[in-house]
Amino acid sequence: MKKLNIYIVISFTLLCAACGEMKVGKSFSYGIIKQGNSIYKGIVNKGKKDGKGVFTDSLKRTFTGIWHNDTLTSGTRIDSAGIYVGQLNANGNAFGHGIYKSKDGFIYEGHWENDQKDGFGMAILSNNKLKIGEWKNNKYKGERPYYTSERIYGIDISKYQHMVGRKRYRINWNQLRITSLGTLSKKRITGKIDYPISFIYIKSTEGKKLFNPYYKKDYHAARAKGFYTGTYHYFSPSTPARLQAYNFLRRSYIRKGDLPPVLDIEPLPSQINKIGGAGVLFKNIRIWLRIVEHNTGSRPILYISQSFVNRYLPLAPDLERDYLVWIARYGEYKPDVHLVYWQLCPDGKVNGIHPKVDINVFNGYRGEFNKFVSKHTL
Repeated sequence: MKKLNIYIVISFTLLCAACGEMKVGKSFSYGIIKQGNSIYKGIVNKGKKDGKGVFTDSLKRTFTGIWHNDTLTSGTRIDSAGIYVGQLNANGNAFGHGIYKSKDGFIYEGHWENDQKDGFGMAILSNNKLKIGEWKNNKYKGERPYYTSERIYGIDISKYQHMVGRKRYRINWNQLRITSLGTLSKKRITGKIDYPISFIYIKSTEGKKLFNPYYKKDYHAARAKGFYTGTYHYFSPSTPARLQAYNFLRRSYIRKGDLPPVLDIEPLPSQINKIGGAGVLFKNIRIWLRIVEHNTGSRPILYISQSFVNRYLPLAPDLERDYLVWIARYGEYKPDVHLVYWQLCPDGKVNGIHPKVDINVFNGYRGEFNKFVSKHTL
């Protein structure tokens, strides 16, 4: 049986006051339209919703907004989960720009596609954490920044910036300029890549005995050229953390004006399983961090990969909360962590260094970098 639209129409005539006399205005109709379990109350034109009105559909969603030729174009939608205010499509789904607030405190303002967060937007989570960037199919992808000469760039080096196979190379410290951000991911770049370097991290030690034979010379050269300089240790998951910390402290320069020390954590899942799991790994990491902070007066930064963040970091909420992160992520979007440095690529090019170089960008611009340096340098 064909469903019938049932509507009741009450006609009005608008009167307007002008020049001291009453004139007849445009006529309109107020109507109630029922179809199945749906009901509309508002302005009706020739049996169609056409103006301001309130509509409740079969899903118990209530819409208050403006219709045009039976189609809701914008308004407010209230359902069991929360409230949406903004543009809508013919099916009552968020489409275009809008704001949504859920009952658990989540707020999102930005672009929508068929009720999915899709495009640029800003969200405030129920724990008050802020997310600003691009969304795709309801998932947060992150900020997709532009790269210009105004960003704050740095490099990290080890013995591998001095050798390719059997050949050995010196670093020409007078020529250092970034000329390529690598090729492993898409990047939005404005202008020519010819960027100055603001900070340099140098590998000092690994495990309980290994050290970088070029460290001492590179450290002094970087300081002499006026770069903000820091030192990092490569963590070995199978070696006692206490011995690793003292190897780092014994071999490294930790001087006034230096950037915070860094613990480079890159274990394979097989290595983590071999030592007894992530709990054992984080216990050892905490030992290294406590010893180094106690002896240097500076809280170290954690260097980790995006896969480590996804798989393991939630298991150590204290580290996730209390420590700044330097993340290796060779993608298009900025990482969503307590970020201080972002390693953009392992295959960048720098004038004055023959092999490929890790290129990093500080999470902020000059003003934020100056504040970071003022607060966190030794």
